[in-house]
Amino acid sequence: MSLGLTALELARIQFAFTVSFHIIFPATSIGLACFLALLEWKWLRTQNPVYKDLFKYWIKIFAVAFGMGVVSGVVMSYQFGTNWSEFSRIAGAVTGPLLTYEVLSAFFLEAGFLGIMLFGWGRVSPKAHFFATLMVAIGTCISMFWILSSNSWMQTPQGFAIENGIIVPTDWWAIVFNPSFPYRFAHMAAAAFLVSSLLVVGTAAWHLLKGRRDELVKKSFSMGLWMVLVTSCLQIFIGDNHGLNTLKHQPVKLAAIEGHWNTNHDHGMPLLLFALPDMENERNNAEIGIPYLGSLILTHSKEGQVTGLKDFAKEDRPNVPIVFWSFRIMVGLGISMVLLSLTALWLRKKGKLYSTSWFHKCAIVMGPTGYIALLAGWITTEVGRQPWVVYGVLRTKDGLSHTVTADQVGLSLILFVLVYTLVFGSGIYYMLKLIKTGPTFIDSTSESEITGLGHFKTPLRPLSAVEDSFDDTTQNPITPANHNKENNHD
Repeated sequence: MSLGLTALELARIQFAFTVSFHIIFPATSIGLACFLALLEWKWLRTQNPVYKDLFKYWIKIFAVAFGMGVVSGVVMSYQFGTNWSEFSRIAGAVTGPLLTYEVLSAFFLEAGFLGIMLFGWGRVSPKAHFFATLMVAIGTCISMFWILSSNSWMQTPQGFAIENGIIVPTDWWAIVFNPSFPYRFAHMAAAAFLVSSLLVVGTAAWHLLKGRRDELVKKSFSMGLWMVLVTSCLQIFIGDNHGLNTLKHQPVKLAAIEGHWNTNHDHGMPLLLFALPDMENERNNAEIGIPYLGSLILTHSKEGQVTGLKDFAKEDRPNVPIVFWSFRIMVGLGISMVLLSLTALWLRKKGKLYSTSWFHKCAIVMGPTGYIALLAGWITTEVGRQPWVVYGVLRTKDGLSHTVTADQVGLSLILFVLVYTLVFGSGIYYMLKLIKTGPTFIDSTSESEITGLGHFKTPLRPLSAVEDSFDDTTQNPITPANHNKENNHD
């Protein structure tokens, strides 16, 4: 079952698989929780039923994403004790408390108010329900805070001493607010909002392309595009500052990102748009770049010097081709998000935002790009840190469990792939069915309106928060006449 790979290689593949699968669900939950809080606040402020109906639609998708995120996160954490017990033994005095703080301050907050958020509509006052929604949204952000603090400490470790081969914390303020944490936290927060807003935009675009022009679809499309505009432009600023921080604290990672082999002592560094890095011969093939722009971006000087990969020992370099191309995928998709939102502004000004089918097709294609850019960014971060699990302190190979074998890790990896495909594949399929169904207007005079979520019957289990079936009749719901105006304004 070793598949011809070592235990270290298989353990890294297994962790990469589980964490990549996991991250898409918390990112969705973080963004959607804040979107739901905004929708409910807008409803309380305006009493516009469109906001309430959108809330009751998107909370179904949030519930599924949140549930899958919790399950996949629990499974992932067990690997610290099985495949990576040496890492836990050596660095656990720092990472253990940080993850504990996440559970105590965030998970309990989310769990305490999640039931009210999902099942309390009509059972508690509107303000109390909004408070619960707000607490869940804040809880997801607090969870992101502690997870990013722990991971950022592994990237730029501070506030510790080494005693008898064990990492011992000496300054918790320096540990939590390590040098890369503010930039990485802001970068991940913007990424989570982009993931969810593109999901909202893609869903609305699908229904616009199918001919729906009611206020539910149009409002989703408009709000989502505004969020894409704000967060994608903000992400450029955050990413630039994050890059400068990486240049200072992880120069070898930055050199790999740029495919920069030789330190430029007497000339500016170009910004490479395309290259085929060759690690064996320590050079790039088929380079296409813009002269001096790399130095200008990274040092704010046309002739600024940037340390090259050859100045670092070979055993301290990451996999350059992976880091180089994953970064460009992330940046390329980020630029396309900015272009999408700017095009939306132009169409909005012309009054054609809801009637331009080619733009709706582009928005559908862009729907999943938030997830792709998110994964590409994490690949850049994690592969770029190699060969260190705690940068400059603990090598990845030294964090592997001594007793684990390649056959054991290979077998568990195969089982993970099979179970994840079945369980989470079903969950993702269910989310896609909800997306295909789309938001529907709720009859505010019906008794079901005040008794719960979904069809608003009293739920007997958590998954009852979402609908149990998908009738073809819900694909093009009959809506009240006052919601079917064909106007093109917001």
